[in-house]
Amino acid sequence: MLFDRYKPIEGKKLEIMDPEGKIINTKELPKFSKEKMLEGYRYMLYSRMADLQAFSYQRQGRLYTFPPNFGQEASAVGSAMAMAEDDWLIPAYRELGAWLKKGATVKDFFLYWGGHEDGATFPGAPTMFPPAVPIASQLIHAAGFGYAVKYKKEKRVVFTYVGDGGTSEGEFHESLNYASVWNVPVVFIIQNNQYAISAHSSKQSKSINYAVKSVAYGMPGMLVDGNDFFATCVATEAARKYALAGKGPVLLEFETYRRGPHTTSDDPSRYRTKEEEEEWAKKDPIDRMRKFLIAKKYWSQKKDEELQSELKKEIDRQFKEVENYPEYRFEDVFVHQYAEMPDDLKKQMMDYRKFENWKKERR
Repeated sequence: MLFDRYKPIEGKKLEIMDPEGKIINTKELPKFSKEKMLEGYRYMLYSRMADLQAFSYQRQGRLYTFPPNFGQEASAVGSAMAMAEDDWLIPAYRELGAWLKKGATVKDFFLYWGGHEDGATFPGAPTMFPPAVPIASQLIHAAGFGYAVKYKKEKRVVFTYVGDGGTSEGEFHESLNYASVWNVPVVFIIQNNQYAISAHSSKQSKSINYAVKSVAYGMPGMLVDGNDFFATCVATEAARKYALAGKGPVLLEFETYRRGPHTTSDDPSRYRTKEEEEEWAKKDPIDRMRKFLIAKKYWSQKKDEELQSELKKEIDRQFKEVENYPEYRFEDVFVHQYAEMPDDLKKQMMDYRKFENWKKERR
């Protein structure tokens, strides 16, 4: 089994493709069709371009503060490629590629970070939860939802993500313990992007890696090159197969790098060096996948430019729809909190309505 070959307690890491796009582990290379490889590359490029464009819109005052995904595209897309349509995705907030692969749109992404309630509904992704901004809170949801899946005897798996900083939260340990004890089908993915805001990964744990934390909770774990599209796919497929067989949860650590700021209000130059950023830039997930595809003659620079032009137009089109979107309804602040609105929330809504009317009368 793959987990036996790459034991995190021995410091072993699953790697298939090097930073130059060359295959260094043919034994684990998945038998993907050309079409599937190109699909994965397209999603990675699409998520990056949407992310970089969102950064530009935020700087123009057209979006609110948001956490960029720049540099973590293989981690999100590679894992999402292994998910079935019926599998549940319970995200954090830095997995745009997984959102898109699951059926969410760039328009949803823009609406969400534009502060509109409709951005959290994802009509094209019925098995995706809204992203969780409070650190590690989504892991509790995933463990509980995994129990529901098991209780209902459904043949599906729950996937959830957390950053390296989130492993210091109590919810991380509570969720892994609960999921393991109750043997639920949940795949926990740690996106170790080296920094929790300004705190380096080395300040979060003295363990040999984060995947090794699986040992204490009695579940398989694996350390994976998170910038390697093939490695993330293979590891997640193995985890899904294990969980779907009723064997319980799995913990994966994807070693990647947040090339941008933690959020658009952050300045990473205050806590990391230019030299470090340049070293990680050489391991960029999209660059290495592009090199691989071009070497296989599946792709070319001309096709890449054409695709970028196509995606840019699509991103601009969807953002234009967002800017022309109906205004946020007053009631939506309150009505989506509970199935039936409690009295205290009704009172808050009435009080706020009175306040709004008072402001209008003063004008």
